[in-house]
Amino acid sequence: MNESSKSKRRFTQPQRAALAGTVLDIGAGADPVAPGAVVFDLGQGDANRISGLEPASFDCVYSSHCLEHMIDPVASLANWWTFVRPGGALFLIVPDEDLYEQGVFPSRFNSDHKATFTIAKKESWSTRSFNVFEMCQALPGARVESLYLNDIAYDRGRTFHGDRTGGLLRRWRRLYDKAVRKKWISRRDDFERQTASVVTLDQTAGPALAQIEILVRKEAANAMRSDQSPMAR
Repeated sequence: MNESSKSKRRFTQPQRAALAGTVLDIGAGADPVAPGAVVFDLGQGDANRISGLEPASFDCVYSSHCLEHMIDPVASLANWWTFVRPGGALFLIVPDEDLYEQGVFPSRFNSDHKATFTIAKKESWSTRSFNVFEMCQALPGARVESLYLNDIAYDRGRTFHGDRTGGLLRRWRRLYDKAVRKKWISRRDDFERQTASVVTLDQTAGPALAQIEILVRKEAANAMRSDQSPMAR
């Protein structure tokens, strides 16, 4: 699934505006978010720590569904942030842990996921959970402009949080997916609804979104935050 193509049909005007200048697309694959975007993927090197690019040289650093594959998401994000010029933006999209992983980690839908993400919870069921807002807010000179939990077309009635079957759930889901792939059965909404409590479905394989979208602006070095202005003292 080309995640950026699926997502950008739903981008807000500020999100689109952030992509108007020079763009570094980390993890783009064959689906860059904007024409002319500089793609950094496996063919260009290791996104865990990008090297070989000029710091502060992009109007926007964009990454969709890549950060969850990084060994140390905090360190990787800090590294990516160095490529945003002052006044530029970081536009980050990651899966929401409750909508995508649904209480099971390592992820049953993508075994390469090394982290899960949330917006704001006192405690997470995941041992590798990261708060996206806190991560981005901690970046030097960062100002969070927007933060969304985007669940367009996602049917929460099909979710089954956790795995109470001792692994049978995963095997059942693999058999179900194989039966659909082999066309032994058809993928019907009514059937999926009836079996959602037994077979956990990856709705993002279709049109559904289950992701966190955050847009972060890098303030100029001489910019003064509102809480530092004389009027605020």
